[in-house]
Amino acid sequence: MTSPVYDYGGAHVLVTGGTSGIGAATAAAYRNAGADVTITGTRGSAADYDADLSGFRYLQLDVEDAANIYSVAAALPRLDILINNAGIALPSLGLDEWEPEIFDRAVNMLLNSAFRMARRTVDLLAESKLAGGGSVIGIGSMSSFFGIGVVPGYGAAKTGLVGLTRTMAVQWGARGVRANAVAAGLTLSGMTAGTFQQAEWLEPTLARTPLGRLGQPEDIANAILFLTSPAASWITGQTLYVDGGYTVAG
Repeated sequence: MTSPVYDYGGAHVLVTGGTSGIGAATAAAYRNAGADVTITGTRGSAADYDADLSGFRYLQLDVEDAANIYSVAAALPRLDILINNAGIALPSLGLDEWEPEIFDRAVNMLLNSAFRMARRTVDLLAESKLAGGGSVIGIGSMSSFFGIGVVPGYGAAKTGLVGLTRTMAVQWGARGVRANAVAAGLTLSGMTAGTFQQAEWLEPTLARTPLGRLGQPEDIANAILFLTSPAASWITGQTLYVDGGYTVAG
């Protein structure tokens, strides 16, 4: 068995945070399917990254800066698919989300920014000629559905993203724009690598996961490409769990 093959020839896609992890895998999957893909990152240019980003249009974006979000949106001549992926769990930077100002940063980065980008690009998405219409995809997590004590801000934002997805679906459906999310399980990436080097995290996670492995960024990317494809043209307002069965296991 191989990954499904999609034809996104002629589609214009924006993947925020597309330089690494889930974002990079998603951007590559769309590019390999023929799409014209724009990615964003925090550094000044694509050349500032070790990865080869030559196959993408690159725009610098700080998702904590509303004006920067609006300037990126304004730089897009057309758009068919928006993947709101950018953002990190601030404890990975040594910050405490139980501090109110850090909590605020997390919600602004992970929820408010997704709303702002979607709101500023919906007119372009509504003009999409893709079968199934334009799409907004949010990246949720397991913390969208249960509490993880170390990330109150991240968890609140990811929970809010599920509600925002439903609301955008209702509001924009008449314009032919679909909104869905993926709830990514524990997936290997630069952000999570340190966590999974700790046996006290890794072992119980694998023990609870019916499929017995951690997620790969490509697992999430494949689900995203399905949700924006014509095969999902009657799916909107939904959050798809992509977690190896973690959330359904006792």
